[in-house]
Parts: sequence; structure tokens; C-alpha cells
Amino acid sequence: MQMGSSWTTTQLDYLLVPLGLAVMLGYHLWLLLRIRRRPETTVVGINAINRRIWVRFIMESSSGKHAVLAVQTMRNSIMASTVIASVAITISSLVAVLMASGVAHGLFVSSGSQGRGELTIVGANNMTVLTIKFFAILACFLAAFLLSVQSIRYYSHTGLLVNVPLHAHRRPARAVEYVTDTLNRGFYFWSLGVRVFYISCPIFLWLFGPIPMCASCVAMVSALYFLDICKEWDKDDGGDDGGGDADGQEGKTAASGRVMPQEVV
Repeated sequence: MQMGSSWTTTQLDYLLVPLGLAVMLGYHLWLLLRIRRRPETTVVGINAINRRIWVRFIMESSSGKHAVLAVQTMRNSIMASTVIASVAITISSLVAVLMASGVAHGLFVSSGSQGRGELTIVGANNMTVLTIKFFAILACFLAAFLLSVQSIRYYSHTGLLVNVPLHAHRRPARAVEYVTDTLNRGFYFWSLGVRVFYISCPIFLWLFGPIPMCASCVAMVSALYFLDICKEWDKDDGGDDGGGDADGQEGKTAASGRVMPQEVV
């Protein structure tokens, strides 16, 4: 019985935790390849295409109304990244304090060291393993903080660049490319910061054992698939009336959008 219990508390972490992480890593590698090859079927690619259109529209418009719209849009984006960064650094500080004081370690170790309550948390729960778990949580939120700060940096640059009139540039096409790249990088860093928040949920559940952690990884990947994939954008609208101009416009957008996300992702 003792050997069976020992196998349960040590081997499950070696089996289920790498399995859950492999599921998450495999899904994101697949998503990255899909963004590179078929951006118009992913939310990331479609958003990149529309940001390119938005940047050109703002820079070609000379009215003050559109300049205000650009400033407000960038301000909202900066606020979203600021919220993520603030929450991430707050949780990181809290986890660091708990690790330094040993309160969290004592709580989990004591719950697993009382005879009959030994299997309350299935999986290894000694001091070394708990330190690894808390460090993984800390690393997740520090990464989310740094990614969000980086997105704020690019948003701040874009807020100025997008308000420079297009006719003031010697090479307007290159100017649109540069501003679009800057804006897209800001959104990519913001998306990565949010994605790290998602990944921190299975890491949190790892505190209660490898079984909840692995199950949450599978559930998270299933949910993310429906959030990341959009198959309606690239469908042919051949049945619409009067589609000559509209189809030509859409064809132009698709043609210009298929290359851009591949260059900047």
C-alpha cells in the first residue's frame, strides 16, 4: 500500500503535467502555422488585415474628426494593456510574498502530511515541488506584465505616427507599412499577454494536483480553438447581387491582407 501511494504521489506529476503542457504547446504551434499560412481563417490574421485598412483610412483622412478617433482608439488600447499589466504585477507581488514567507508552502504541505489526509492533493506536494509550482505561477504573471508593457510601448508610438498625414511622407506606401507594423506588434504583444493569463489557469490548478491541471489544459485548448478560428471570413460571397464593385474591393483586401500578417507575425 505504501508503494502504491508513493507511486500515486510522484509518478502522476511526471505523466500528466508534461502531457497537459504538450497539449497546450502543440495547439499553439498549430495555431502559429495556421496564422502564417492561412491568416484569413484566424482571428489574429483577420484583425491584422482590418488594422491595415484602418491605418490607411486614418492616414488618408485629413479631417480632425478622424484624428480624434485614432487618439481615442489608441487610448482605449493602452488602457486595456494597463489593466492587464497592473493585475499581473499585483498577483506576481502577492505570489512572491507568499513564497518568501512560506505561508503557502506550509498550508499545502500540512494538508498533505496528516496521515489519512495524505491523498487529499493527489500528486507530489513536498517543498521542492511546491516551490516549482509557485515559481511557474510567478513566471507566468511576470511574462504577462512584460508583454503588456511592451504593447503599451508600441501603442504609444502608433498614437503619434498614425496622425501624420499621408501626403507629408515622401514614400506613402512605406509609411503605411511601418505604422501598420507598429500597431500590429502592439496588438500581438497584448494578445500574448492575455494568452499567458489563460495559461496561468492550469498552472494554478496544478497546486491541487496534476489531474486538474491536465484536465484544464484539454478544456482550455478546446475553448481557445473556438476563440481563435474563424472560417466565415474567406468564404465566397458569389450569391450576392451587384457584387461587381464589392467583390473587387473584397478581392483587393484579401490580396493585400494575405501577405501582411505573414510578414509581421
